[in-house]
Amino acid sequence: MSDAYLEERHHQLRQQVREFAESKIAPRIPDMEHTGAVETELVAAIAQQGWIGVTIDRVYGGMGAGHLAKILVIEELSRISGAMGAAVQASQLGVAKIIHFGSDRQKHQWLPKVADGSCLPTIAVTDPEAGSHVLGMQMTARRDGRHYVLNGTKVYVGNSHIGHLHGVVARTGDGSRGLSAFLVEADRPGLSMPPHGKALGLHGFSFGELRFTDCRIPAANRLGREGQGRDVAYSSSVLYGRPNLTAVALGIHQAILEQTTAFASERVRYGSPLHDLPNIKIKIGQIQSRVMTARLTAYHAAHLLDEGTPCDAELMNAKLINVELALDSARAAMEIHAAAGLLSDIPLGRYLRDAHHIFAPAGTSDIQLLRLAEFALGQNKGQWSQRLPTALSRTPIPLT
Repeated sequence: MSDAYLEERHHQLRQQVREFAESKIAPRIPDMEHTGAVETELVAAIAQQGWIGVTIDRVYGGMGAGHLAKILVIEELSRISGAMGAAVQASQLGVAKIIHFGSDRQKHQWLPKVADGSCLPTIAVTDPEAGSHVLGMQMTARRDGRHYVLNGTKVYVGNSHIGHLHGVVARTGDGSRGLSAFLVEADRPGLSMPPHGKALGLHGFSFGELRFTDCRIPAANRLGREGQGRDVAYSSSVLYGRPNLTAVALGIHQAILEQTTAFASERVRYGSPLHDLPNIKIKIGQIQSRVMTARLTAYHAAHLLDEGTPCDAELMNAKLINVELALDSARAAMEIHAAAGLLSDIPLGRYLRDAHHIFAPAGTSDIQLLRLAEFALGQNKGQWSQRLPTALSRTPIPLT
């Protein structure tokens, strides 16, 4: 059923990414899990394939392949390594702000570099004290002539320690229109990063902190108008963050299914494969059903996004369904594996830990449910997928 959304080009892209992931990424996973160090070479190799630029228009050197193609890229990488899938989705999320709010000059300066893999963008929104409450952020950007001076801290920044261009939202005034967004090069004086700490999962993924101390940037680095920072944060989260994380969860979910069916086929109990036990077969059937449902919601939402159809609710639902069902399947898989699932030579523990990392970003499940309730009650205040159409333009944009 989910294949109904795919064209031949999608199947070819899936196969290309799968072969890369199985040959280049899989051999590196034991070392990534053992050291927990930020992986730089693999991310660079992935970027050089052009996959960070999958949604960037061809006029800027991107693939111009759309959001469904992006889902496939992240899904296939995450099937082998949730960490590498997370790294790709984080920089693809960083692309969104430039596509939708960048000036012609900013687009021509940065999008070709993202497309060819020489620039990894990030997005940095979360303040330590504010968490997911975007309007509660305290980081400031003070105008000083032809510059802005940034002070504050951002946390939970995907690709924090390997990114080249950070999209930062900071407070320039009061209230909901007191936030503005900026492009900050990683080598700007006044920008520092504390040592990268270990996390529960996604070992190898850079997921850290940026500190700004009188960091001076040109006013030309501002994204959009002053006061549009909330729009940058919200639209990037809805249109890119949710489907991106949906794809990471889907890839992990597929890996859980494959690991569990292989285990249940190889293990023998009472003279027959483990999966012959009715209770085990039922659990495997539940995992299969969840994967099918999750994939359908993911592809459907991405397809609507590519078509330019308003689909905020579908994007929220896809993230909700994929995260919750992946976590449910991870628990069922652990029950099937029993004590064997606790051993480090079986990757199930990694899948379980990695899946938990996808729960909070771009809104927890409770946030998705609250927003979906607003749609049901007619209380939603418009849709970002309608305000900022994502269907790719085929017309070259002149540089002015």
